[in-house]
Amino acid sequence: MTERTELAKKTEIQPAVKQSEPVMRPAVDIFEDEGGITLHADMPGVSKDHLKVKVEGDTLSIEGDAEIPMPEGMEPLYADIRATRYQRSFTLGSEMDTEKVEASLKHGVLTLRIPKREEHKPKKIEVRVG
Repeated sequence: MTERTELAKKTEIQPAVKQSEPVMRPAVDIFEDEGGITLHADMPGVSKDHLKVKVEGDTLSIEGDAEIPMPEGMEPLYADIRATRYQRSFTLGSEMDTEKVEASLKHGVLTLRIPKREEHKPKKIEVRVG
């Protein structure tokens, strides 16, 4: 019993870490073809002004804040979602050309096109007969 008491005395209780704002992970479809990859991320309610897409090193980060407009004089009694912030990140392979990323936002769907570097694209080799 003495050992347990000493152990309890040595154990310090850490204060609870303040949780940051809850975030949602948007559903993302990823397609690869010979020229690169295309990502479609569902981010309803996010406008271009509240969207941030960045590449740092080999990490692609997507962040956005959804705006849920409320009519004047009304307040919600119930909400299906608790978070209005989207956040997701991906590790990109070295064959991706992160300098040529194209992004568009239409009807709540973010589309990203990341091409492969020229040296990693498949090349057709002509076969000669004779």
